[in-house]
Amino acid sequence: MKRTIRDFDLNNKKVIIRVDFNVPIENGEITDDNRIVESLETINYAIDNGAKVILMSHLGRVKTEEDKKTNTLEPVAFRLSELLKKEVIFVDETRGKVLEDEINNLECGQVLLMENTRFEDLDGKKESSNDEQLGKYWASLGDIYINDAFGTAHRNHASNVGIASNLPNGIGFLIEKELNNLESAVNNPDRPFTVILGGAKVSDKINVINNLVKKADYILIGGGMMFTFLKASGYEIGKSIVDSESIEFAKQMLSEYPNKIILPVDCLCAKELSNDTDVRAAKISDIGKDEMGLDICYATLDLFDSYLKMSKTVVWNGPVGAFEYDKFSEGTKSLCDKLSKLDCKVILGGGDTAAAAIKFGYKDSFTHISTGGGASLELLEGKQLPGIAIIDDK
Repeated sequence: MKRTIRDFDLNNKKVIIRVDFNVPIENGEITDDNRIVESLETINYAIDNGAKVILMSHLGRVKTEEDKKTNTLEPVAFRLSELLKKEVIFVDETRGKVLEDEINNLECGQVLLMENTRFEDLDGKKESSNDEQLGKYWASLGDIYINDAFGTAHRNHASNVGIASNLPNGIGFLIEKELNNLESAVNNPDRPFTVILGGAKVSDKINVINNLVKKADYILIGGGMMFTFLKASGYEIGKSIVDSESIEFAKQMLSEYPNKIILPVDCLCAKELSNDTDVRAAKISDIGKDEMGLDICYATLDLFDSYLKMSKTVVWNGPVGAFEYDKFSEGTKSLCDKLSKLDCKVILGGGDTAAAAIKFGYKDSFTHISTGGGASLELLEGKQLPGIAIIDDK
């Protein structure tokens, strides 16, 4: 068990909280504040317990000076102040006297957000490469470090591993919730335990499949990756996406676990990926040479539902169709609906899976939706996450 924010006396302490405010911003406006909202429990706890709160986050990728204009955290500070109903002091610096003076002048219960940590990547990728001196400098700004940014927990950065190496440390409520849900679902599931895997490429999920095929009772395959498995099974898949380098792996999995890996029986086909194209439902054995499969269809949804209805734990990572296009979103949307009606633990991975569920109105319909795509994927692979491994045990 990792030490948490509850294990510290925060009163009159400068508490650095690494949050995940990597939110989408268009024309200076935040289009989805879910990650900010998810951080509020930890921030409010620190405020209520008399901490001088110092918030750190990255936003986007910063490779040029121009990137700094579009990746400033200033809009986040404004939105956070609205959500907290109190002033958030924003410092448009990542180091230096101005930042140090503002931090030293903080009173108990005040909140400061410093500028995008990845601004430090412009000079030798100091943040992303976990520059030792940067980690020590940022640690010198506070008394306690709390990591609550699950979305970057799989990264070895100065703002998580670097600072935690130099300060008393713990995790916040969001990471605690992520670990409790994801780790328990994978390592101690109520059974039957069913995994749904989608997304485009099998190669992105090889480690997940290798880990979960030994733990799950069933793995339902959808998305673009289903066509690699179907081709490995001997089907003609037309112009559907295929991960040629993973065909042998798919054959091996199907040979070793024929009753565990469940493949679609039909799909929605079209000659191009467009909302203007003509579509048709086809059996897997009936995909035309000039067609591509772009979504699972009715018979597959019924097949999947037969496994889901008897499940006690479900973990889903990766959309089952090209949900960004309205014409190919029905499979993912219908799967959300079926899962929302189950009386069992349902855990959704972050990234596109979370985006799809939220887009279709199912944000509050499951046991847990992860806030970290890459981090949740690596947990499902059975890997240790550097940003969490560095945190002291109780």
